[in-house]
Amino acid sequence: MSKNSKVNIEGLRFNWDVENGKFQYENQDAVLFWINSAMKSFFDTIEEISGEEASNLVLETTGYRQGLVVGDYFRKIKDFDVKAVAKMMANTYASAGWGRAEIKHLDYETKTLVAHIRDSWEYKINLAQGKNKGTAFLAAHFAGVFSSLFGVNIWYEYEQDQLEGSEYSIVKYFPSNITATSNIHQLARKKESEQILRLEEMVEQKTSELRNLVKKLSSPIIPIFDGIVVVPLIGKYEEDRSEDLLINTLSNLPKHKANYLILDLTGLDTEVDHFTIDLIVKIGSAASLIGTKSILVGIPVSLAIQMAQSHVTLSRYEVFQTLQHGIQYALSQVGKTIS
Repeated sequence: MSKNSKVNIEGLRFNWDVENGKFQYENQDAVLFWINSAMKSFFDTIEEISGEEASNLVLETTGYRQGLVVGDYFRKIKDFDVKAVAKMMANTYASAGWGRAEIKHLDYETKTLVAHIRDSWEYKINLAQGKNKGTAFLAAHFAGVFSSLFGVNIWYEYEQDQLEGSEYSIVKYFPSNITATSNIHQLARKKESEQILRLEEMVEQKTSELRNLVKKLSSPIIPIFDGIVVVPLIGKYEEDRSEDLLINTLSNLPKHKANYLILDLTGLDTEVDHFTIDLIVKIGSAASLIGTKSILVGIPVSLAIQMAQSHVTLSRYEVFQTLQHGIQYALSQVGKTIS
């Protein structure tokens, strides 16, 4: 064969211009690739970068849009007829190494058809990749072709897949609102939803960790000396937080062998509700049952007023103005002093 050669196969023209590095198919520039190596590597790379779901959508969308180009090419043929073009396509694609495609049950009125596709280059790549389900380039490609030929949007559905062991793939085509673009948007929304879900899970995890941390920080027990512990009450105590502090305090008093529990009320909110008053009473009452005496220090004026209005008696407690005074008193009860 010379450096410049032309071949006509079943009415389809192939031109080689080796000197200028050109190959033409039907007078348009074309290119040849090895299927099981070069093209497989191309598919593998897209999937590696994008992930299997996104890469299949890339192939599907590309196939569909290339199909529109091919359909527009055939529409320009003189005396254009969809059935004639469908018949011509079988030789066209076979001559280009795309495998064997037969168009059956084509109905121009309902805009439906069925394609039998056997041994396509896409099937061979998927086979080399070890897949058990085919990608969607070629199926979507014919959807694009017939969308152009029919003048309405055509989509597809696999009835059988050669990659699953059938002799050939069967693909049904029909008018549909599904488009490559809508699928892109759907995948984008799905990815966004997945990302939002992941963020919500992260927020929930961090919130849980923060909640646990706040729980620990808001109900600390500080050992001052053997048998003496301080529990500072900070901020505002609603029902759940009051319960946490009560349980944490009573659970740890035996561990510290506490004879004296100093409740430091200096850090309470100025607006004290009934939960806080009930909490102080409950802690004092429960502590006394396990042999621990409670000392109150730093009572805010607002709390003192509310306790008086609530008829809560403080006679069971030793009460001091500051934490220092409370600690000095407890030490004195065990025969110790601060020097």
